Amino acid sequence: MIDTFKLFNYDKSILNDKIKIIAGMDEVGRGPLAGPVVTSCVVMPYDEMIDGVFDSKRLTAKKREELCEKIKAKALSYAITLEDKNTIDNINILQATKKSMENSFKTLKLKPDLLLVDAVKNLNIDCATNSIIKGDATSYAIACASILAKVYRDKLMEEYAKIYPEYDFENNKGYGTKKHIEALKKFGATPIHRKSFISHFTSIDK
Repeated sequence: MIDTFKLFNYDKSILNDKIKIIAGMDEVGRGPLAGPVVTSCVVMPYDEMIDGVFDSKRLTAKKREELCEKIKAKALSYAITLEDKNTIDNINILQATKKSMENSFKTLKLKPDLLLVDAVKNLNIDCATNSIIKGDATSYAIACASILAKVYRDKLMEEYAKIYPEYDFENNKGYGTKKHIEALKKFGATPIHRKSFISHFTSIDK
């Protein structure tokens, strides 16, 4: 059962005289074989809740898209950034994720007093940070960020699917499904495949 009210109240309980502005941060795309890692950082108001907000993985694509537009319209500030497969291959997925998160934070026009982050620690930013395991199912702001990042990345992978139709990106979004791996073995790597992730499936270097 989705309980947005619980997430909303979690964030509100943190607000006080010193912490008046909270931002939420999340990433999408650490596990796929292809495509970028995408992160989002968002500052939401706490005068009114957007019902239905929760961990983006637990929502349907249609619901995510509906909520995404509501979040963008209501957000006090938000940013979406990415790091491509070159960065991922060069510095590893965790460091690429951190780099994107740091860029998302720096892009925010409204700087928070506290940043809530889903799981990731030790970001190089000028802000107090609280890393929360399963943060997208705990914090309203993190859940909002997860929806923004997920919708953005999914649409990007659907565009890649038009360029590389053999890989079923419109359905797998770059994750290692059976159909994706079969295509990888048959056709080799595309320019958006992560070399460091696909060595077990193909020896083709692109």
